[in-house]
Amino acid sequence: MSENAPRCKAFLAPTGRGGGLRAARRALCLALFAFLAAGPMRAQDDDATPVPKRHHHKQPADATADESSTPAAKKKSSSKKVGFQPEAASATPEETPAPKSHRHKKPAADESPTPAKKKSKKAVSPEASPTPEETPAKTKGAAGAAPDATLSTDELVEFKKQPVKVRKLLVAALELTTRNLTYTYGSAEPENGGMDCSGFIYYILKQNGFDDVPRSASGQYVWLRKAGLFQAVLSGKSDTFELDALRPGDILFWTGTYAVDHDPPVTHTMLYLGRKGKKRVMVGASDGRSFEGATRWGVSVFDFKVPPATAASPDGKTHPVFVGYAHLPGLGEP
Repeated sequence: MSENAPRCKAFLAPTGRGGGLRAARRALCLALFAFLAAGPMRAQDDDATPVPKRHHHKQPADATADESSTPAAKKKSSSKKVGFQPEAASATPEETPAPKSHRHKKPAADESPTPAKKKSKKAVSPEASPTPEETPAKTKGAAGAAPDATLSTDELVEFKKQPVKVRKLLVAALELTTRNLTYTYGSAEPENGGMDCSGFIYYILKQNGFDDVPRSASGQYVWLRKAGLFQAVLSGKSDTFELDALRPGDILFWTGTYAVDHDPPVTHTMLYLGRKGKKRVMVGASDGRSFEGATRWGVSVFDFKVPPATAASPDGKTHPVFVGYAHLPGLGEP
């Protein structure tokens, strides 16, 4: 203010003009002097009481309304938030993990269900599988087959007329049909749960004193053929005279039940039982022959019928052909 005083005095000095002009200058000078005097005072006030920064960051109307709400309302609002998020009341929806992320989270290594799978594999392991002695069920291919059939000796018309050795042989053969044995290729032991055709013949003949009986169907055919006990059958009819000499205890032979490369090509064998009523029946192991209209699979009683003679198949497939029968040596005449 002291610095501006000389200037005001010079401005108010008389200039030789009218008094009205001097009065105007004086009024203007006083106003200027008042303005300059007030400037330092405002500066001192500004330094003493600075404007709070919150005036420059005024909250929106909604936020102001929330601040002015009653304590009861605040308490109610706070209780709602706690109810939805009891563990982290301050967490926002964006901070809360989405449920989907938990559903699609990859399991850790220790969460893998490996023990359960190992347990399942152990359940089907060979050690847990039933042995043939426990469950001699039909093997693959026997689906839909009827149970093994058996007969009592009383149902065989000619049984009582047979020599003791023949009757003993037939009883031993029929006893095997009661064991529920399946057809098992390569087996000649009922303890295996099944037998094949030549294995059945081999087993019962061994049990009845024929120590030199061969194991294979072709070998059994050669064995009896060389002994002069074989009767060939060329007819394709079951009432042929070539069957007139057929009697219980004889061994029956077929070719063509499956492809072979040995000579002679005999592939199938059975034991003839005699007649059940008017029908001829036989016993042995088969993988599909029938008895009384039902297919059987295993050691069973079967119908004996001579298959019709057929020409060579153009497709190269084999067909069963009955070639004849043979008496067993040393059994005696009926």
